This record gives sequence, C-alpha cells and structure tokens, in this order.
Amino acid sequence: MKNFCIILFFTVFASAQTKYPTDYFRSPLDIPLQLSGNFGELRPNHFHAGFDFKTQQKEGLNVYAVADGYVSRIKISNSGYGKAIYITHSNGFTSVYGHLQNAIGVIDEKIKETQYKEQAYEVELFLKPTDLLVKKGEIIALSGNTGGSEGPHLHFEFRDSATEKIINPMFFGYDKLIPDSKKPIVSSLLVYPIDENSVANQSQRPVSLNLSLQADGTYLSEKVLAMGKIGFGISAHDIDNVSYNNNGTYRTELLSNGKTIFGYQFDEMVFDEARYINYFIDYKRYKTMHQRVQKLFSKNPYPLSNIFSHINDGILDISVNSNQINRLEVSDFKNNKTVINIPIEYSVQKTTLASDVKKTPYFIKYDREANFEKENISVYFPEKTFYEDFYLNFDVANNFLTLHEDLVPVHSNFTISIEDTKSSEKDKEKMFIASVSGNKLYYITTKLVGNTFSCKTRSFGKFTLAKDTTAPRISISKPIEGKWITNQKSVNLTISDDLSGIKTFNGYLNGKWVLFEYESKLKRITHVFKDEFLLDGANNLKVVVTDNVGNSTIFETQFNRSQKK
Repeated sequence: MKNFCIILFFTVFASAQTKYPTDYFRSPLDIPLQLSGNFGELRPNHFHAGFDFKTQQKEGLNVYAVADGYVSRIKISNSGYGKAIYITHSNGFTSVYGHLQNAIGVIDEKIKETQYKEQAYEVELFLKPTDLLVKKGEIIALSGNTGGSEGPHLHFEFRDSATEKIINPMFFGYDKLIPDSKKPIVSSLLVYPIDENSVANQSQRPVSLNLSLQADGTYLSEKVLAMGKIGFGISAHDIDNVSYNNNGTYRTELLSNGKTIFGYQFDEMVFDEARYINYFIDYKRYKTMHQRVQKLFSKNPYPLSNIFSHINDGILDISVNSNQINRLEVSDFKNNKTVINIPIEYSVQKTTLASDVKKTPYFIKYDREANFEKENISVYFPEKTFYEDFYLNFDVANNFLTLHEDLVPVHSNFTISIEDTKSSEKDKEKMFIASVSGNKLYYITTKLVGNTFSCKTRSFGKFTLAKDTTAPRISISKPIEGKWITNQKSVNLTISDDLSGIKTFNGYLNGKWVLFEYESKLKRITHVFKDEFLLDGANNLKVVVTDNVGNSTIFETQFNRSQKK
C-alpha cells in the first residue's frame, strides 16, 4: 500500500507536468517577461492566482490575446483586478488579463456601451461565444495600474474553463520564457513547540534555527533538543535569472525517516480556498514581525488542496525512544532544490522562555459556536470561524468593544450587534458600526433592525457606533467655470469622504448621464468629452457624490465649447 501511494503521487505529479499544451499560447506582452509576482505567492488573505508581469514601470504597453478565442467576461471594478478581460479558448482554458489601463477597439466599445446602459462605472459582462471573437496576437488592451494594483504591471492567469480552477502558467510553456537556474532561498527555519507540554531548545515559543552550508551544497540546521510535540516552519522565496526580485516557492516537502509528513505544491488553486493562507502561515508572526513563515504542520486539519501529504498533520512527537532523520526540500518549478537536514534529539530541559498564551474567561473552541454579551453589545461566532482553540480578549467600556487583537486568523464572518435606545430615529439613519484604529474610524456595512445595529466582519480590533453627518467633498484642480475649453479632451475632479466613504458618483452633461472613470488610489474621477453630449457654446456639468449613509454633495459648473471643426 505504501509503494502504491508513492507511485500514485508521482503519477499525478507527472500528469500535471504533461496535460497542458506548452506551445499553444504566446506571451501577452511583446517585451521580455519579468516577474514581479508568481503563482502561489503569499499575499494578504490569499495566494497569488497568477503571474504579475513587469511593464517597465509604466502604463500603456500593448496587451495581446495569447491565443484565438472569444471574450467571455469583462469586469470593471475599483478594487481587485481593476479593469479585467477574460478570453475563453477552444482547448478548454481561459486566459485572464488584469489591472488594464483600458481595452482596445470593439472590446472597449462594448464596455462603454454597457456602462452607459447601466449608468455605472463598475460593470460586469458575461458574453456569448459569438459576441467578441479575438485572434492570437490581437491587441486587446493597454497595460495599466487599475484596481488593487500597487504599481504598473499586468496580472495574467490561466483557468480551467469548466472548473474555474486556476492553473500555474508555467505548465503552458512560460517556463521557457523565464529562465531559472537558481535555487530557492530559505531565509529562516523555525521549530514550534505545539502544546503546553512541549519544549524545543528550552523554549515553549517558536525558535529560529541557525543554518550552515555544507560542502555538498545542502544545509545543516543547528540541533533541535526537544520533548513532546513539535513542528517546523520556513520563510522562503524563489528567484530566477531575469526578474531580480523575490517570488514565492513552488514546492516544499518535509520528510522524517524518509517518509513525507507534510508537503505542498502550487500546480492549481481553488478560489474558495484562498483565505486558508492565514492558517498556512504563522499569522501572529506576520502581524507582529511582518515575516511570512509557512507552517509545515497544522494543529487541526484544513482542506487546502495544495497540501499533498499531512501524516500526523506534520507534527513530530519527540519521546525517549525517538529516532529522527529529518530532511526539508524546497524546490522551484525547474526543480532547482534547496535541501536542509534537521537533527533532532530527545532532551528533558529547563524552560527558559515560557509560553506567551494569555488566559481569559472567554475560551473559544474552534469547532463550536459561541456568543458573548456585555452591556449593550454582543458578539456571535459561528462554528469554525477560527482554525484553532484560543482564549479571547473581550471587553466593553465607554461604548467601545475591544475584541481581541489582530493576531489570530479569522476564516469566516462573525456578527457584532450593538443596541442603541437613546439616539433619535433621524440620527440612526446616519449611524453605523465602525472599526477603530488610533483616532480613525472605518465604515463597516451595517444593518439596523429596531434599535439594534449589526454588522458582519472577519477582523479583530476595537469597534464602536459612529455617526456621519458630513457630506463628501468635490473639487476641481483646474477650474473651467465660464471658460472656453474647446481643445480640452477631459475633465478631472477629486472626490473624497472622511468617514463612511464614497458609495456612488454620477456625472451629468447638459442633463444627460455621462461616464466618469474612477481611480480610487488618486481619489480622482475623469470624464473624456464626447461630441454627442456637448453643445456649441454653453455647457452645464453636474456631479453628484453620495457617501455610505446617504450624505450627498453636488458640484456644478458651466463651460463653453465650440463644436465647429
């Protein structure tokens, strides 16, 4: 049976390497490909779902269809992928292009048509196979920096058209375009005592282990002196020959006495599993030290498909009779491999660094629901909101809820409810539950039923009821009131809101709705003038911006335009 499992694993691994076409798709760019992010890379609250290609630190590069197909989906959003195009190909795969500056040709015309029909900047289109056909090498868009992007680049990915699984682009021949002869780098190796009866190197907290390079190119960690249950974690990254920055690793495997006890590999990913990254890493260390350590164990099993082996969930039980030969292998897609040998010896030790677990009256069992109340505030946690049991810090004072610290990962939404019997009905229309950070309040979508406000969140911290009676602000950097602007191609406005945040914005030119594009990072909306909405002579522009509790601001100006060519 053991040999059968080994054969099965390698059969699956081999088929993953061969079932994808390696010469069917071209590059989406016409410049040498360099990665600023790769598949499976660790990101806030998710694993990166594709490749981020550098665009020479600028916008406006041509983006090409990587093969024949049809545009099956278009999504225009202020967040996420920003402006994104999806092309479905006849071989069963879909290519995705994100953070675009704008689409080109008939694709752009279709987007504008939908935006005007729905009178909205943010739209999503699902198209038929006969609607928008594209050919391999056709320019479909220009690269940009829209949505959640933090700098100009092209986000690119492949999906299985039938299952929506995301697939590592390396399988489609892109490994040939990104040469890589360099091994992954393991910058930290940590040993974790698992419970209150475990000690490693005189500590009940995670301990970093020194690594020394050996003559054969492998690494040897300092010896682990332990008793009880322990696990390991690594901080690691990969580099290639051309990208010159740190990216995520492809495969990691921990072996004990020649048997794999924990491993993961990024061939494919499932969208619904993205948030498991917060249990995949040492979340507390990430939040306190900004270091992402990938755990090679789990106290409780969790259904992340990328984990291919988890005997005893990666946990080693070190006892008097233990005989451990441990080996860690970290590989990239080209099978460049870094190997670390880890000696472990049973040892009864005096603990010099005790556990930092703080016990409170509120203990959470991760697989049971829980409800806590104090004064006019209650918090309800459904079962499996969390990944592990822990002691919760819960308190209410001066109308503020203190709910733990952002050191424990939260998997799914829980509910905060605050009763208010003192505020007037008019005031309640402008009220919401806010998260508190320092002196800043942040809006959370809130419902009001009777006297009770409630919201759903996946974040710990401080919370309170807040009221927003201040309308958004609208300003124009280059005033056009009363001016002749015949040659001006567009108009820019800055919109902002200090508390509940902007919900909607609408522009009207001579009484007709017109499209304003929103760049949330710059707090800027832009309208590109079109002759069909302009009059010869005086023109009236009106912009209405509304925040999340209904406060509105109206900006109006008049300008002159000559339509004579």
